[in-house]
Amino acid sequence: MACSDTDYAYLRELVLEQSANLIDPSRNALFDTRLTPIARLSGADNLEDFVNMLKAGRPAHLHRAVAEAMTINETSFFRDMRPFEMLRQIVIPRLIERRAETRRLRIWSAASSTGQEAYSLAMMISEHFPELASWDLKIVGTDISRQVVDYAQKGRYRRLEVNRGLPARMLLKYMTRHGEEWEVSPQIRSMCEFHYANLCAPLPLLPTFDLVLLRNVLLYFSQQDRRALFGEIYRKLSPAGYLVLGNAEQAEDSTNLFEVEFGADCYFYSPVSAS
Repeated sequence: MACSDTDYAYLRELVLEQSANLIDPSRNALFDTRLTPIARLSGADNLEDFVNMLKAGRPAHLHRAVAEAMTINETSFFRDMRPFEMLRQIVIPRLIERRAETRRLRIWSAASSTGQEAYSLAMMISEHFPELASWDLKIVGTDISRQVVDYAQKGRYRRLEVNRGLPARMLLKYMTRHGEEWEVSPQIRSMCEFHYANLCAPLPLLPTFDLVLLRNVLLYFSQQDRRALFGEIYRKLSPAGYLVLGNAEQAEDSTNLFEVEFGADCYFYSPVSAS
């Protein structure tokens, strides 16, 4: 049995409350495809019955399951090469110079999904900046979905996933084949760690970062949540650090916090001095 408009409105509000993701009514069909498997596992006969279970508040963990199922997990290795080229040509060399004394770098992939962005960064750094092998360097990936965090931690990808964006030479150099799957090398995995985090809730204890990547997620946040998130990132970012957004995204509500730079065909941001 199909959901009513009232049920869809309830689901959209639930997702917004749990994850700050805005689901447009024109995309209601996504609820049918993504929630039907969860409904069956929960013992509901159909999606309408499942919504009634959610409204009754039993069991409570299903609310989180709905939000995770509706989280956009579209990603690939080296998704959009321009930011990676900008990082290689401009940002990473600057950070190496600024951190030469401490020899410590912290990078945050703030919506890391299944881990391809974090692992791509690790591969790029290993490929072009071998001197950083002796540094204290860590790439921290976070995501709202515990399921995709677990996936990223395993570091195993299907053939279709590695064929999307990963050059054959780097595939053979940094991954090992196991049947139909490819596993990220211990060297690359040791550079990365993954944790659950809801970007629109109080963040877990995180270090100060030299570089933050927040790409292709702001579209799903309200203006108020975007403004709050930029404030959180500003507080987590080193005064000499950088923020990278998706190509179609801007820090439009945070010009008092970040100033924009342009290089290698990409925009990127640095924090405005607190003074």
